[in-house]
Amino acid sequence: MDALQIYVAIAIIILAIMAFFIIFRARKKKKEKLTPLAALAFVFVFAGIVFGETRAVGYSLMGIGVVLAVIDIIIKSKKNKKRQ
Repeated sequence: MDALQIYVAIAIIILAIMAFFIIFRARKKKKEKLTPLAALAFVFVFAGIVFGETRAVGYSLMGIGVVLAVIDIIIKSKKNKKRQ
């Protein structure tokens, strides 16, 4: 295994651990469904990790995912302000 494959494997393991903790916490709290925009952002970030061999492609996909996640956060915060 070269260094890139090791980094990708570590990133996947960390994402799996994070997903486990999110699922564990979700059982205790009320369930909040994942918005379609947040799911799309997650898919782009994951694709950026998987296709990270070409730096331009990997960073572009991750960047798109982060931008979509930020947009989703802004939309959610505006909806919460209107409810209060």
